[in-house]
Amino acid sequence: QHTYLRYECADAFSLSCSASATPSIPHSSSILSFLPNNSNSSNNNNNALLLSPAGSQLIAYDLRRGLPLLKIGHSEILSGGIGTGDALNSSQVISLDVATSAHKHESKIATGWVDGSVRVFSLSAFACDSEGGLVRSLLCRLKSHHKDDSLRDALTLNGHASAVPVVVFERSSAPVRLASGSVDGTVILWDVVAETGLFRLLGHTGPITGIVFVDAKRDIGGGGKRVSTRIGDGLITSGSDGLVKVWDLNGQCCIQTLVGHRGSVGCLALGILHSNHDDGTTENDHRRARIVTGCVDGQIRVWSVEEKHSHEVGNEEALTSSAENGDANNQENHDETSNSNEDICHYMGSLHPPSNLPTSKTANNEGIAAIHFHPNGKFLGVCRSNDRVIEIYAVRCELEAQKKRRRRLQRRREKQNAASNTEKQTTKKRGMLDDPESEEENNITDNHTSKETETTHDSIKATDEFEYRGTVRSTHKIRGFAFVPTPERRGGIRIAVALATNAFEVYSLPPPPKNGGAPVTAEKVSTLDMYGHPTGIRSVALSSEDSMACTVSKNVIKIWNVANRSCLRSMTAAGSSVNNSKTATSYYCLCVAFLPGNTHIVLGTREGHILIMDVASGDLVYTEENAHDGAIWSLDLHTGQNHDAMSLVTGSADKLVKYWDIESQEEEHRQQHPMVVHARTLQMADDVMCVRFSHSTDPTKRLLFVASLDSTIKVFFDDSLKFFLSLYGHKLPVLAFDSSDDDTILASGGADKSIKIWGLDFGDTHRTMYGHEDSITDLRFVKRTHNFFTCSKDKTVRFWDGDRFEQILLLNGHASEVCCLAMSRTGAFVLSGGMDRQVRVWERTKDIVFLDEEKERQLEEMFDKVDGREENTADVLLSAKRDAEGGLNDDDEDVDKPQSEAAVKQSILSVSAGDRIMEAIETADKESKEIAQFKRLKEEKGSVKHRAPNPMLFGMEPPEYVLWVLRSVKSVDLEPSLLVLPLSHVERLMHYLILLLRAGKGIELCAKISVFLVKSHQAQIVSNRTMMTPLRELQTLVRLRTTEIRDTIGFNIAAMRSIARFANEKKNQRIDYEGKSSIKDIWAGLGLGA
Repeated sequence: QHTYLRYECADAFSLSCSASATPSIPHSSSILSFLPNNSNSSNNNNNALLLSPAGSQLIAYDLRRGLPLLKIGHSEILSGGIGTGDALNSSQVISLDVATSAHKHESKIATGWVDGSVRVFSLSAFACDSEGGLVRSLLCRLKSHHKDDSLRDALTLNGHASAVPVVVFERSSAPVRLASGSVDGTVILWDVVAETGLFRLLGHTGPITGIVFVDAKRDIGGGGKRVSTRIGDGLITSGSDGLVKVWDLNGQCCIQTLVGHRGSVGCLALGILHSNHDDGTTENDHRRARIVTGCVDGQIRVWSVEEKHSHEVGNEEALTSSAENGDANNQENHDETSNSNEDICHYMGSLHPPSNLPTSKTANNEGIAAIHFHPNGKFLGVCRSNDRVIEIYAVRCELEAQKKRRRRLQRRREKQNAASNTEKQTTKKRGMLDDPESEEENNITDNHTSKETETTHDSIKATDEFEYRGTVRSTHKIRGFAFVPTPERRGGIRIAVALATNAFEVYSLPPPPKNGGAPVTAEKVSTLDMYGHPTGIRSVALSSEDSMACTVSKNVIKIWNVANRSCLRSMTAAGSSVNNSKTATSYYCLCVAFLPGNTHIVLGTREGHILIMDVASGDLVYTEENAHDGAIWSLDLHTGQNHDAMSLVTGSADKLVKYWDIESQEEEHRQQHPMVVHARTLQMADDVMCVRFSHSTDPTKRLLFVASLDSTIKVFFDDSLKFFLSLYGHKLPVLAFDSSDDDTILASGGADKSIKIWGLDFGDTHRTMYGHEDSITDLRFVKRTHNFFTCSKDKTVRFWDGDRFEQILLLNGHASEVCCLAMSRTGAFVLSGGMDRQVRVWERTKDIVFLDEEKERQLEEMFDKVDGREENTADVLLSAKRDAEGGLNDDDEDVDKPQSEAAVKQSILSVSAGDRIMEAIETADKESKEIAQFKRLKEEKGSVKHRAPNPMLFGMEPPEYVLWVLRSVKSVDLEPSLLVLPLSHVERLMHYLILLLRAGKGIELCAKISVFLVKSHQAQIVSNRTMMTPLRELQTLVRLRTTEIRDTIGFNIAAMRSIARFANEKKNQRIDYEGKSSIKDIWAGLGLGA
């Protein structure tokens, strides 16, 4: 069998924000966050880094210098231990959240991925000071065996079966819990310290769009006195099903559902409003927590999350608020939620921009995409879908909110009085047949007016607390934004915006004038567009020394340093128009190549022009306008045998193949730039899709390959342009082909998804291979081999053997169709660029590929995908109960459906871990029987011979070996692996747990496993009477051992506090260095020994 070396993804670049580049992934409102930068450098003092998801990585940018400082990636571990284990993950990051400890020595970054994983990165403060953090090469890693601290292994939590667009940390001094929401409508609460899932919340029927932690409160009335009490931790979630749910995490149930949204709820934000006066003092009033929701109908609804006062909020004020804000149709739902004493959240109204602003015209048409509070709680930002504007609202202090409410009520009373006066003046005279006006009607009217005035006086609307402050207007559509936590001078704020053009912009919103006035408009401070393409990458080319790479997307050309993935030059393909020299014309570039010397690049455009640009200066030095009458789809270069002549060939949609000689421009006292001169023309019958030279250096043997729209490949002699061969067999046009170095075979791929291997001696078809699921866009041979790479619109890159006609590798990683490839001259790496605007670097490793293992791994991945689409545990339990009881009614199904379940998910790793546990139990049972048999023979024969330890158990006793295997399983995969065990193995495992607890070994792990097994197999254990005796003993041992551990930990904590208190008392005492007093023992008298 032939030997192949594995190619793995080492890095990816040319992508700044994946949310703007991959529209196929689910939308997430949390795509930007700020990472505290605590480096010792004076340039980065108190400067937070902007963290953004970029494909399979996270990139941190320094906004002041406009440079990326840190790149965080996750190594992908393939099933079966295949590969180096150090390849870049093939999935995509779609959401993130950052939590910093109280001392800011370490930050935790939670990320949600498309494959349903939640990964938590722990980042130390010194990693943020890395200047060369952009290099992530497998070759360098294998040579040095050094692992960067910023790229260390992350905590992986598997529990979701679909993409995770929302991840949120618990806001505390030491974040322990993490909540994640997926597209399938489930929310999982994770314990980051224990590395396990606590439970899964069920209730939403659509994707989760927002999650916030909140301390839920409610009032309990008794005896005419109202008392405020806590009900424990709370969680508020929003979904595209139009519901906002309030969860009690202690009871794992939903305690309130906020309805009234006319469509899906796109985002959710929680803000703790700070009441600061102008003089800088802070009010010591009650806690003001507000929930702001954004809906697809364009409404910004505000809810209060606080205890209700002794007064009651009336229906009239809520009805008036909704009538003013356009919510009269759904007001009955708001009345129910706002008047219930048991509710946690109470509706306050909605926010609207002023009617005289241009943004108010689109406010009712576009849905809300993102809502964020400023870290200081004084500002609120709202961004709408497919819009370029961010609305900024300022939070009034409580005194100003009361003044605003009183002015609003006064204006309302004046309008009512004016209306009543007008009505009295226009009232018709009462006739003799009219009924007299009764006193009851007057009393009812007066009571209604007094109640309405009273309830209006007692309530505060959302417009009383929030004031429209200003507008942020960007240059392109906004995909996400975040407030910069660094304080601005004179009370202004800064906003970082992620654009749809794969770029960032920073805006500064100045404070309002003291005398008031119209809302202000933010000013753009900086733009960061150097490190990302605005559109999909059409072509990629490598220099002759593989040191530089050129990528092309529409009218933007970027030059990259391949070694450290940094952008050297960003150029725009624009020149003066033919008719008007003052007007700049932008060109749409389709193909690119480096000219010999690597100082210039040549480009083919959709308009039919040939451009030559200088790499050093970035200027357009030559333009051959109207070189073709149609789009130039392909171009290729070749040099003479002595490198004395250079020739360029171009293929266009005008059915022509043109030869161009590259010469120097005749310019005096200037640098001589190259230019192209038309030499020959080859007429074709159809549009030319691709042209390529053969690799022969002999001009008499050099061939020219031309693929046309008639699905054939024509082969011509380069020197005479005589027809040689016609290769036909593709059913659809050929889009890419390449020949081997020895010019013996030609590989071609087209829109028919097939790859054909042709012999160049007679033009016969050697083999037709299939594998891609969509059109093949590019094909490149590895130098000095018959192996080649192909890329396709099915988002994959594949590695093939052209001699044995087999697929070697399937490389995943792109989120959209892959358009182009670039192979290095030594075959050490290959670059792939796609419409997801990223370039992935595939490097050759020393790991050997075995085709049978690759096929088995692909089958396992297919099995894992099918397993991920299975029903939830709650649905399985309901179906089993329905079958047992002979069917349930539809009404009973909603009532009996549980609201939470265990946060477990079976995967290939958990199944393999369960197999290891079963194998360990069986091996331990076999060893226990042999030990018992040996002891029996020893007692009968009286032999003193010792039994040798079993090497299969590494010389350990059977219980110790089972404990060693249990410890080798990751905490995340422990519970799913225990669910794989059959009941017979569960009984044996409980037996070994009893032996381990008797010996006092692995107490915490044994207690955790014991509780989980009893909860999972409760019905089987209760029905089996033989397990009752060991179960009672297990219960006694778990309580005894855990009590001992608790006492030990309590004693140690008390001792450490005593030592800290003693050291704090002695640290300020003066030490007598000149005295002859002996050194005192600080441990004396503490009972801890010397």
